[in-house]
Amino acid sequence: MIFDYSKWNITLETDTKNYQKALPYPHLVLDNFLEIEAAEKALDVFPKIEDAGWIHYVHVNEKKHGLNKLELIPAFIRDGIIKELNSPQFIRHLENLTGIPNLLADKTIEGGGIHQSERGGYLNIHADFTVHPHKKTWKRRVNLLVYLNKDWPTSYGGALELWEKDMSKCAVKIEPVFNRIVVFNTDEDSYHGFPDPIQCPAGITRKSIALYYFTKEKKGSFKRRATNYRARPNDGFKAVFIWVDKKMIAIYTWLKGNLGINDDFVSKVLNFFQKKK
Repeated sequence: MIFDYSKWNITLETDTKNYQKALPYPHLVLDNFLEIEAAEKALDVFPKIEDAGWIHYVHVNEKKHGLNKLELIPAFIRDGIIKELNSPQFIRHLENLTGIPNLLADKTIEGGGIHQSERGGYLNIHADFTVHPHKKTWKRRVNLLVYLNKDWPTSYGGALELWEKDMSKCAVKIEPVFNRIVVFNTDEDSYHGFPDPIQCPAGITRKSIALYYFTKEKKGSFKRRATNYRARPNDGFKAVFIWVDKKMIAIYTWLKGNLGINDDFVSKVLNFFQKKK
């Protein structure tokens, strides 16, 4: 068993209230989310960054690695966990939790899948892209993150930060500990990230499974926008680089949506320039 519906249905009413009233925007943190055997096996088969297929997101606003090629994701994570969390039954559970009807799972796991970051990795504060890159009527609504980090002390950093909508301060910090889930609304001002470089030892990485959910809307009924990275109040001159990089990402997102460019392309470009250094 991957996910025990009977257990979580008992707390669903309370979880729903907590989710929908949470600040700075609707979210929920749950521990011991997957059945323990499933979480342990997912960690056991989690691939190394050196394995085939990883996309290396290395630029001003992030330093992390992602794998979203379904055929290269280990079978248990792909056909067990991801399949279950994209199933109609789980979608109904999410709809009840979030209060958002007609959620759609992204079977292509575009931008999601499995992620990990090495020592020095980070993800600047941002609000996510608003539209599926290849489905222009799909509005992004909900993120689900499952953390798989055993023995992860606070000193390593890497806590997920949820920021106030006016970017005045961090409102919530969530440690990325083993078998913890975070679910949150992805509105235009749902700012989040882990902006300070993590300090885990070499050979240890911050691991997660990331899934995104959408609703189908009328064309033109909402604004298409790329990932909106934001500077923190204490970022100083770094804010200029954050802004410039954000504009470059917006151009890439446009090309991706209109010309069919994928993340493999940008990964190869970034890796080329990394090797030139």
